[in-house]
Amino acid sequence: MDIAKASPFLGAHSKAVLVTLRSDGRPQSSNIVYHWNGEAALISVTESRAKTANLRRDPRAALHVSSNDFWQYVVVDGTVQVSSVTTEAGDPVGRELLDVYNAIASDPHPDPDEFYAAMVAEQRLVLRLEPGSFYGTVL
Repeated sequence: MDIAKASPFLGAHSKAVLVTLRSDGRPQSSNIVYHWNGEAALISVTESRAKTANLRRDPRAALHVSSNDFWQYVVVDGTVQVSSVTTEAGDPVGRELLDVYNAIASDPHPDPDEFYAAMVAEQRLVLRLEPGSFYGTVL
């Protein structure tokens, strides 16, 4: 499967399972929400999560996205870039987190300043999954 076939499916969904690798090589899976920007999957996470530590150590990951009826799916595997943690309200990472939120939510966040402060307090950052390959079953 190529990006031209996978991209419409990925763009039509926002819930997925992210699979990272533990230090002993076993997989660790996490239910996440993501935004597909046509080139990469963007995911908001906190610094303290296992998936963040796993990806700082080994950036290989897979994102499994299923259709609502479960019978169609796309898996994106590739390498993840881990951003820095947002540390100041409205910094570049905070603005990217707001962009990701607004792309996933049905309505834009009503108070960006409140959002930025919450992201700093939660020690959030952005994961960017750059695809290496795609596979699955999409009609």
